[in-house]
Amino acid sequence: MKSTDINRIDRDLKQAKKKQEMIEKRLDSRGGSVGDFIKKLGSLLFHDQKKIYNLKGNQQIKALFADMKEHLPGDQWENVIRKAVRETKVEQREEALQDLLALLQSE
Repeated sequence: MKSTDINRIDRDLKQAKKKQEMIEKRLDSRGGSVGDFIKKLGSLLFHDQKKIYNLKGNQQIKALFADMKEHLPGDQWENVIRKAVRETKVEQREEALQDLLALLQSE
């Protein structure tokens, strides 16, 4: 190999390493956006057309709420819950919303 090829490969490796570090730094500082938490909570809710079932005592939801409290400001918590419940399109939204808010307050 010529020295120019070696220098080019070295330069490409440094650029790839720097790009990877920037991506990791961005992900670590972000912690999670409101949309991410809405999607995560929506995926944890077990529901049919009428009701959401697995609200009380669900450890995964409690862990998500703890993470949400750490990464989001307090005024966004209710928005996350309200939008996740709305995504399920169940008929008994208010009951589920009240149960999840009570679960959030108990955390």
